[in-house]
Formats: sequence, structure tokens, C-alpha cells
Amino acid sequence: MRVSEAAAAFTVHLSQVRRLSPATVRAYRSDLADLAASTQDAALVEVDLEALREWLWRATQRGDARSTLARRTAAVRSFFAWATESALVPADPALRLVAPKRGRTLPAVASADAMRVLLDEARDAALDGDPLRLRDSAILELLYGSGMRVSELCGLAVDDIDLDRGTARVLGKGGKERVVPFGAPARDAVASYLRRARPVLVARTDRPGPGLFRGSRGGALGPRAVYELVARVLAPVIGAETVGPHALRHSAATHLLDGGADLRAVQEILGHASLGTTQIYTHVSAERLTATYRLAHPRA
Repeated sequence: MRVSEAAAAFTVHLSQVRRLSPATVRAYRSDLADLAASTQDAALVEVDLEALREWLWRATQRGDARSTLARRTAAVRSFFAWATESALVPADPALRLVAPKRGRTLPAVASADAMRVLLDEARDAALDGDPLRLRDSAILELLYGSGMRVSELCGLAVDDIDLDRGTARVLGKGGKERVVPFGAPARDAVASYLRRARPVLVARTDRPGPGLFRGSRGGALGPRAVYELVARVLAPVIGAETVGPHALRHSAATHLLDGGADLRAVQEILGHASLGTTQIYTHVSAERLTATYRLAHPRA
């Protein structure tokens, strides 16, 4: 069996048996397609540790980020563990493949004042009743107000929103469901979108579906459209060339901790499996505190 054939079977296993998220399956499929190209789609049993190390080295030479290299290593280790269990190879060549250590990269975060201005501008732009502007205002408010992931936002159905309680039921990584709160500005923006914009957008398609947020033609809104929206309005605020919806999630988490929120409460809101993942935001807050101290304290 060739690498590409085994990779195709493995991604089906990831999707149907392990039930990983579509985004994770796509990432693993891409990584293994790159491995197949690197090995000229060799027979699976011919791929040894040296071939895997050369594959990672080529990715390093290409300039791939350490986080990408770490994911690629995880993908190929999982792939060959499955192949060994399935008796496709006699021994696992990836057992001694070592992932490069991830650098601690602090996330891009907008200030609370900058977010207030950005969201107010989006709200004011929607005063003319344009359905797409109403939708965009609701998206920005909900992403920042709840800290949810873009995949979670795009997966929301109308029934997942409880405006009376100010909560949203989201399906996170690994199919784990959780309920996240959001504030009055997000509640008002979503209510306005549901009342004044969504019916207009839904009327533009013959297959509306239950999804909360709709595209310009009435179909389900995809992550790419949300990325484009956030990049357009947030990049000038943060000053980064590439910025996406995750920056709103980072900003929400940091501002919660800056406001005195408990770390475990933030972990629950964000849906992190590990508290260590949430703790990176304490470093963001600490850096801001240190910067303020150095600017303000006479003995700094």
C-alpha cells in the first residue's frame, strides 16, 4: 500500500471512528499529502525514520513555523501508530521522531479601549439597516463577547442562542458541548440581526437551513468570510499584517483576566481542555502590567 492510499484510509478513520473535528482532519490530510509528495508516494513499508526526518527538515528549510512542525510530527506519529495497529507496517518508524519544541508566542491582543471603538463603529455602521452590516456587528460582538472560536460561531443554529439568559450553546473541539455567556451589547446586536437582517438574507436562498449567520446570498456563513471580516476591521487596530477571529478570542480572554476573572472560569468559557493553555493569557496580562510599571513608577 502506498503512502497516499494509507493516508486516505487514515483520514476516514479520523473522521468516522475517532470523530475528530473537520478542521483537524483537513490539517492531517494536508500533512500526509505533503509526506506522500516528499517520499514520491513510496510504499508505506519503505518509509523509515530517516525519511520522516528528511521530510521535517524540508519543512524547516521552507520556513514552516515551529507550531506547524509540531502538528506535522503529531500527524505522522498518529498515522504510523494507526498503520502499525492495522498491520500495514511491521514496526512503527515514527516512534523516535521528535517534535521541535514550540516557542511561546504571545497572542496578538487589542486593548479594551480599541475594542470599544471598533465595536461602536461597527454598531454605528449598521444603523442604516443594511443586513450585512447588522450581521457583521453581531458577529464581532459575539466573538469578542463570548470568546468562542470561529468554527463554533459558524456552527451556531438559531436555537443555540438564548437571548433571555445571554448564553450560546456551542460545539467545541472533540465534539464537546458547552454553554458560554455573552453581554448586553452582543445580545442587542444579535437580537437586531435576527429581527432585521437574517430574514432578508434567508429570503435570498431556496435552502436556508438552521444556521444562525448567513452569507450575502443566504447560504451558511463559512469561516473564511468571518476571517475576512475580522482581518479588515481588526488589523489596523492591532497593527499586525495577518490577524483573524482568534485575536478576538485572545483579547476577550486577556480582558477577562485583567478584570479579575478566575483562571478556571476563563478556561471553562474558552473550552480549553488544559489549564496550561489558558495560562498563556496570564503572561499577556503580566507583560502589560510590567510595561505599565516601567512607564509609570519612578523607581522602575
